[in-house]
Order: sequence, then C-alpha cells, then structure tokens
Amino acid sequence: MRPVDAASLVIVRNRREVLMGLRSSRHVFVPQQYVFPGGRVDAGDGRVAAPFALSEHSRQRLERSASAARSRAIAMAAVRETWEETGLLLGKPPAQTLRTRSPSWRPFYRQGLVPALQHMDYFARAITPPNNVRRFDARFFATDARHCAGRLRSNGELENLHWVPLADTAGLPMIGITRLVLALVQEALGDSEARRRAVAVEPAVARYELVEQHTLPPNLLGG
Repeated sequence: MRPVDAASLVIVRNRREVLMGLRSSRHVFVPQQYVFPGGRVDAGDGRVAAPFALSEHSRQRLERSASAARSRAIAMAAVRETWEETGLLLGKPPAQTLRTRSPSWRPFYRQGLVPALQHMDYFARAITPPNNVRRFDARFFATDARHCAGRLRSNGELENLHWVPLADTAGLPMIGITRLVLALVQEALGDSEARRRAVAVEPAVARYELVEQHTLPPNLLGG
C-alpha cells in the first residue's frame, strides 16, 4: 500500500500548552489516541489561491521530497484540516478579497481570511510502516496560537479537543510518532532532554518512521 500525503499542524499556546484531541473510536486508523489536528491532502489544496507563501527554509525543506506545487498543497492541507477539525484559522486578511469554488475552502475564505503560511514552519516527516490498515506520508508543521483566529470547536473528528499542558502530555495515550513529534516541539521550547527521552521509549519508531526532522526557529513559538 502506497502512503497517502497528509499534514498536521501543532499549535502551541503561551509556550506551555499544545492543542490535541482524541481520535474517535469509530476511526480505523489509531482510534482512541491523542493526535494533532490534520489529515490527508485533497485535490483542492493545490488549486486555491494563497497570497502568503511559506518561509523560504520551510519551502526548501518540503521540496526535498515533493514538487513545489505539491509542497504548497501539503502546507495548505495542514491549515484546512485544522480549520475543519478545530474551528481555528491560521489566517490573515488579504489585500483584496479572494473567492474560491472549492467546497473544502469556501467556508474558510468566507471568514475574510486566507492561509497565513508564513506563520507555520515545517519540521518533521513520518511515513507509516507497511502492514498497517492505513499508510500516510505525513508532514508536521508548527505555529503559535497567537496567529490563529476563530473559536475552538470540534467537528466530531477529534473528541476531547483541548489545550493540553505540555507537562501533562506524558500521561495521554498516543502512538509513538506523535510522542516523538511532540518531543521535537518540547525541545524547541527549551526541554533539551525531550528528544532523548522519546527516542529511548520509541527507538524503532525514531529509526524507521521519523524520516525527516528539523530544528524549529526559536521565535516561532512565542520566543
């Protein structure tokens, strides 16, 4: 089974909390596990207008494994999936009103905002190993909550959606790759031992699933 492109957005608030939700028990893939907002890339993600581009270093990192057009679509998917699952829009008002016929993007653009890709940073990539019920080639982005508009609400994809204190994440049920990605964020926030602890617990995941990782800019998460 070939992995499907997907994207997730890790949103940090006040350098102390991260937005996570519990995948419903009706899901075939990792049910009853805490995850970050995200999902697969849709066709429309590469077609809608977005005047605010990714940072140059994020663009270059993404284009190591995807075309320029596909890289942009992956980043757009992270924003769209977060909006659908949480009600939060990583957006900014455009210089002129933009409209789209895309059914996936029309509700977002009706808010008077367009994706603010410059406020998110690409920092990790993971590929689900073979022999799973679903396989994803997942890219992870991070941003600070101050760049997000809207009111937190779940569409049912994620249960118990809430801001989790970073100190409490160790007690949550989550798969190994989520824990490793979270450790990379904690490291960027000053916990120098977070990655080492996570790798010690999930050595196989760190070796075979986490295929790419990058340092987050120190000012991205409110530094």
